[in-house]
Amino acid sequence: MRYPLFRLGIFILACVWPLYWLYEAWIFALGPDPGKVLVDRLGQGGLIFLLITLCMTPLQRLTGWSGWIVVRRQLGLWCFAYIVLHLSAYLFFILGLDWGQLGVELRKRPYIIVGSLGLLGLLCLAVTSNRYSQRRLGARWKKLHKLVYAILGLGLLHFLWIVRADLKQWAVYAAIGVTLLLLRIPSIEKRIPRVIGRKRLSDAKVKISP
Repeated sequence: MRYPLFRLGIFILACVWPLYWLYEAWIFALGPDPGKVLVDRLGQGGLIFLLITLCMTPLQRLTGWSGWIVVRRQLGLWCFAYIVLHLSAYLFFILGLDWGQLGVELRKRPYIIVGSLGLLGLLCLAVTSNRYSQRRLGARWKKLHKLVYAILGLGLLHFLWIVRADLKQWAVYAAIGVTLLLLRIPSIEKRIPRVIGRKRLSDAKVKISP
């Protein structure tokens, strides 16, 4: 396994936050509605992991370090795990596992449908993230995993619908997401290694010059 310590660090960090939030709920540090706070934090955590996952390719191009790409699948799976926990917490803490109420919520709050579509997309990516699926799907695998861009849009829309009263935090996530999508445009993507290459060449000339 390549970069085991890097992988282990991501695993520990990903596990620590939900456990810490549960501890805060246990000591009544999350306010009068700890269930809702847990639901919100898990959802935001999933969105953050999605954005971090999308950062891996630009970081690899900028630094030339292959470790970023190696952990990309792990980060994507953690994104899926957080969103599953987000949904589970919503069903348990908000609905009290009342499945009949779920239909009512879907009609009253369309943003739940948007979030569910995003979860289904993440499920498709998680199930096909293994090497067997890559070999089986061939060229179609890359096309399928471009679904991540639509999932990001659904996630941002879902979040926007929830925090309409305070858009500052959403604007930060949206700005990062838009930037990462722009970096996927071929004409922009090709410039990243060229800029870094020129900088390295310039540095080398400075070192050589008397």
